[in-house]
Amino acid sequence: MKLLLLVQDEQRIILDRFYSEIARQCDDAKILRLSSEDQSDLKKYFRENIDCNEYDRIVLFLRFKKEIKQVEFLRMIPNLVFLEHDAYQNYIDSKYKGVFSKHYKKIPWVRVLTSGYGVSQKLQSEGVDAFFVPKCYDDAMIKNLNRARDIELGFIGSTKSKTYSKRKEFLEILEREEKLLITRTNSGNEYVDALNRIKFFISADVGMGEYMIKNFEAMAAGCVVFAWNQGELENKALGFNDMENIVLYSSRKELKQKLSELRQNEEKVKSIAQAGQQLAEQQYSYGTVASKVHKALQSDLRQPRKKTILFFSTYSYA
Repeated sequence: MKLLLLVQDEQRIILDRFYSEIARQCDDAKILRLSSEDQSDLKKYFRENIDCNEYDRIVLFLRFKKEIKQVEFLRMIPNLVFLEHDAYQNYIDSKYKGVFSKHYKKIPWVRVLTSGYGVSQKLQSEGVDAFFVPKCYDDAMIKNLNRARDIELGFIGSTKSKTYSKRKEFLEILEREEKLLITRTNSGNEYVDALNRIKFFISADVGMGEYMIKNFEAMAAGCVVFAWNQGELENKALGFNDMENIVLYSSRKELKQKLSELRQNEEKVKSIAQAGQQLAEQQYSYGTVASKVHKALQSDLRQPRKKTILFFSTYSYA
C-alpha cells in the first residue's frame, strides 16, 4: 500500500513518532506536515504538491474546523480517510455537536478512524464508514521511572477549554475536598517527571463518552488512574477492568470511597498500578496502535458516485 499522510505542522502533543510508526507499516509512505495556512487552502496545497493518483490511501489528520469549510474540495480527493481524535464532540454539549455527522454525510464514501469505540458505533449506525482505532501514547518517552511518588493526588492537563468545563468543575470541587494538585507542564521530560511524582492520577473526562490520552499516559508512567466511567462497552473495548488495572467512578462519592479503600491497602495500589502499566505498554504504544491504523486502511473503501469521479478526473494536479 502506498500511503500519503497529511498532518498538522504544529500540535501541542508531539506525534512525530506515531506518524513514523504508521509509515513503517506500509510498503511506501509519505508524511507531509501542513501549516495552518496550508490547511486553510487544501485545494492550493494539493495543486502545488500532490498527485493523488500516486497513492492508494490519502489520510488527513488535520484541524476539523478547517476541514469542514472545504467539503467541495475534499469530495474530489480519491481514497480519502480521516483520522480523528475529537469526534466525541459530535455527541456531547459542544460547538461541534452533530457537526461531525453532517460533515461525514457530505462525503459518504469517506472512511473515518475515530478514537472512541462508542463514537465509532454511533457513526456506523448513521451510515458512516467508521473504524475504532484507540488513542495511544509515546512509549519511547513516557516510562515508569520507579521513583518515590510524593504527590498523592494529581491531575496534569488542560481545564480552560469549554469542552473541558465539566472536568474543570469536578476537579476544582475535589481540590477543595482533598489535597489534589491540578497543574500543567511542558511536554517532554517535564511532563514525564511530573507523572512519576503522582500516586493517584485523577482523570475527569466527565460526560465525554471517551477516554482521553491522559489516561494511557498516566497508566504507562505507573500511576493508579482514577477515571470517570465511560460505560461498559468502552471499558470492554479498551480492556479496562475496575479495581484491577484502573479505578472507575461515576461520582465524587464513589471516587472517595475507592480512594479510602486503597489508602488502606498498599498491595492493591501496587497491583492496580502494575496491571495498568502493563495494559498501556502492551496495547496503547505508538507501534501497536499504528498497526491498527494500518489494518483499518486495508479493506476496500466505498466508492463515490460516478459524477463525482468524473468531476475529480478533470482536476489537474501539478
